[in-house]
Amino acid sequence: MSKEKKDLLSSDSILIAKHTELAKKLKKWDEEYHTNDDPSVPDHVYDEAKKQLLELEALEPLLVTQNSPSQTVGGKLAGGFKTIRHAMPMLSLSNAFADEDVIDFVGRIKKFLNITDNVAIVAEPKIDGLSCTLRYEQGQLKFAATRGDGADGEDITENVKTIRDIPQNLPSGVPDILEVRGEIYMRKDEFLALNQQQAEKGDKVFANPRNAAAGSVRQLDSNITKQRPLRFFGYALGVTSEPIAETQDGIRQKLKSYGFAQAEPIAVCNSVDELLAYYHRVEIERPDLPYDIDGVVYKVDRLDLQERLGFVARAPRWATAHKFPAEKAVTVLKNIIIQVGRTGALTPVAELEPITVGGVVVSRASLHNEDEIMRLDVRVGDHVIVQRSGDVIPKVVSVVSEKRQENSEIYSYPSTCPACGSHAVREDGEVVRRCTGGLICPAQAVERLKHFVSRNAFDIEGLGAKIIEEFYDDGTVKSPADIFTIERREQGSLTPLRNREGWGALSVKNLFASIEKRRTISLDRFIYALGIRQIGESTAKKLALTYKDIAKFRVEMQAAQDKASEHYLSLLNINDVGESVANDLLDFFAEPHNQQVVADLLEQIEVTDYAPVRATDSPVTGKTVVFTGTLTKITRAEAKAKAESLGAKVAGSVSAKTDYVVAGEDAGSKLAKAKELNITVLSEEEWLSLIG
Repeated sequence: MSKEKKDLLSSDSILIAKHTELAKKLKKWDEEYHTNDDPSVPDHVYDEAKKQLLELEALEPLLVTQNSPSQTVGGKLAGGFKTIRHAMPMLSLSNAFADEDVIDFVGRIKKFLNITDNVAIVAEPKIDGLSCTLRYEQGQLKFAATRGDGADGEDITENVKTIRDIPQNLPSGVPDILEVRGEIYMRKDEFLALNQQQAEKGDKVFANPRNAAAGSVRQLDSNITKQRPLRFFGYALGVTSEPIAETQDGIRQKLKSYGFAQAEPIAVCNSVDELLAYYHRVEIERPDLPYDIDGVVYKVDRLDLQERLGFVARAPRWATAHKFPAEKAVTVLKNIIIQVGRTGALTPVAELEPITVGGVVVSRASLHNEDEIMRLDVRVGDHVIVQRSGDVIPKVVSVVSEKRQENSEIYSYPSTCPACGSHAVREDGEVVRRCTGGLICPAQAVERLKHFVSRNAFDIEGLGAKIIEEFYDDGTVKSPADIFTIERREQGSLTPLRNREGWGALSVKNLFASIEKRRTISLDRFIYALGIRQIGESTAKKLALTYKDIAKFRVEMQAAQDKASEHYLSLLNINDVGESVANDLLDFFAEPHNQQVVADLLEQIEVTDYAPVRATDSPVTGKTVVFTGTLTKITRAEAKAKAESLGAKVAGSVSAKTDYVVAGEDAGSKLAKAKELNITVLSEEEWLSLIG
């Protein structure tokens, strides 16, 4: 394959490569920022990179792993300090970057709570400092800790006692146990004075107030901390022995009465328009504030609603940070290239005249899809406005039409795959055009192999992206089963691996050992490893939970090809498996080539039955539950999420395998079928009582 065609690999190839690069950078930046207090990039570069990582994971859920920066908080703990386990985790916030994100945030809250009325939301400045929690017992400061990795923080008690804004004793009437959370920061004017002193003494000069504050708090000698002009805003709570308010604003007012300073301005807003008006007002006032902020934070005001909304991943549903915008620049679009992904998706990428945006040289930018090119009417040779969306994938946001060349031509999107020449089609309702070449398309084949050996699939150490590409190009590995026959084929090879450049006897031995260790795999990981479109880790686990073993799974996939059969209906009955997901799954197993790939693979490996780790203290663990009718105390989404968190399996229709049917108001055919099958029917109140 030519170098030009290698450069035209899939969207998913680019997604995976960019995600890997972003994750590597974010982990490095997290350690610099949270552990070393010495970031190498400005905040907006980090924020845009994190946003891009989340966008990639939204496009391809398979990229979400336990170690992804989207699933972690903070950084490694600094050495020299004892650690303190947080009684309540200190999590991060999701980010909003545009007005539409704020509209979506409020919309998600209303949808989850199933309400149409406005929700009061507290808006406050997002202080650029060091997160800290203070624990008071009987009104006396017991200890202080940094956020750390979210679960454990550094013990900075002695240093915190030197900060004038932090009271060591609280007035009477406070709860016996009170954890106050907030931000240690440094005023701009005091920061400048400190840096001047540092420079005069020949000591380290800090890059910004946040670095100075964090570095000062982490001094092993508290006498040094005492000399630094540190301050503290207390605006939230951790664990308390009793409530001090019913609202977020009430908490702030109470903390103010206890002696904790509060950031200004704040507002309690009752609509999206009020939130955005506050945001733009603070954005204008930002230069005049005495402390650094990098956005504003929105929090649902009522604490009972916060509790209902709960958390998703490592952030609360009831709060978000609205960051200030990224930088933009104008450059020339030199070319539009098409890249082909693991699932055959054709994605356009703009090749740009290199331009520095926010301190980073940008030469490529995303154009998203065919519709976006048409919407922008972007053409080769145009002057375009590029916005940072992370230092890896910026995006083209508009065209400077007045600078367009007279001879420019409207861009014609290709109808054939640039990697294999197969037809590229766009199905109804989709924005993506896909190559129909399947596994004969080298772009898709290579990317599927990379996915097959990835961490959450077969996790074969030593088979990284470059090795897979090398093995595919030289014919060593063309399909997953080939991986498990390399060692046998090596025995009679005239060009053994150990004689190749970069290889040796030890590295070959280690590779074979890694492959051998992966000859046994659980059903859920096996399904995920096949790289079927829309089948991520979560869906693979639900399929494995339903079908239990590989033999039954294969039989059911063939039987479900008949969409009038009970087998197809059973597939649709699996929670989160709709027609689109089911069709992608069945299309995979309808293809003879894919059937042969699976059969060849099963000759080399053993797939063990799925045995999920379940909660052991729930009355609904292992039970199949169907919700029907209108729930009045909680929403359907909330009910399903709670049931699954307790180890229950939520199904979409009633069958003989159903254990409980929870019937709300106006329950219809599902309730009737439950009675017909003599299945236990619970009212909403009975269900809530059952799960406690």
